[in-house]
Amino acid sequence: MIFAGLAAAMLSGQAPAPAPKPAPLKIMRLDCGTFVANDLDGFSDTGSMKGIAKPLTGSCYLISHGGQYLLWDTGIDAAAKGKPLDKAATFDFTLEATLVEQLASLGIKPEQIGRVGISHYHFDHSGQAASFPQATLLIGRGDFDALKAGAPGTDARPLAHWVSGPGKVEPVSGDRDVFGDGRVVMLDLPGHTPGHHGLLVRLGGGRNLLLTGDLAHFRENYDADGVPRFNTDRADTLASLDRFKKMAGVEGAIVIVQHDARDIGKLPPFGQWAE
Repeated sequence: MIFAGLAAAMLSGQAPAPAPKPAPLKIMRLDCGTFVANDLDGFSDTGSMKGIAKPLTGSCYLISHGGQYLLWDTGIDAAAKGKPLDKAATFDFTLEATLVEQLASLGIKPEQIGRVGISHYHFDHSGQAASFPQATLLIGRGDFDALKAGAPGTDARPLAHWVSGPGKVEPVSGDRDVFGDGRVVMLDLPGHTPGHHGLLVRLGGGRNLLLTGDLAHFRENYDADGVPRFNTDRADTLASLDRFKKMAGVEGAIVIVQHDARDIGKLPPFGQWAE
């Protein structure tokens, strides 16, 4: 059709219509929690992290595509705001500001968020989803089915509005081109959970980002193909790591491990867009 239109324009002596400009695309990092982990043994099924402590962070992402908003992950429950962080605990967490509060400071109302994409169903990625009941939920089919079935290790309460209520949900099988132009793509990366996904964001000027979800929680596990004990499938995890790393090479992408402060610092701080 493109060539037919071009030929017709040439025969008529008219210049072909210019290609439409791509929709403006930009991304901002949001704060979704602070964690203390004084023994990371559970994050490696080989015992390589036993007794090792590391601070972890929670990060969520606001993506604007031509004025349409996608919120990627929703962090820990808003009830954790102001909760004292027990730095001596094996594992603990707190939250400084809710997503609604952070968006308000940007002049964005909850009802403006058209889509909420969840990398997976764990509490620290789905905790504030209920603050956006008007949004369409995008979640991996394997995760959605597990939540519907009440599978061991799942808690459907943060997503009850979509799992058992009236919310609009689109379970994602395989990859999903979110806006239909190939620039924001949910990537099928199962293993951490049955329907776990990462996110590919193709910004302007050839600058591409790959967000891990919880494919890896920190750089050491990413580099060493570490598999947490609580993952649902070891073989799937390793296959997903292999795919993700190969895609990072092909795309020339900046990899952002969402729980690692060293990686989330690759994007500007809250209040500043990357585009």
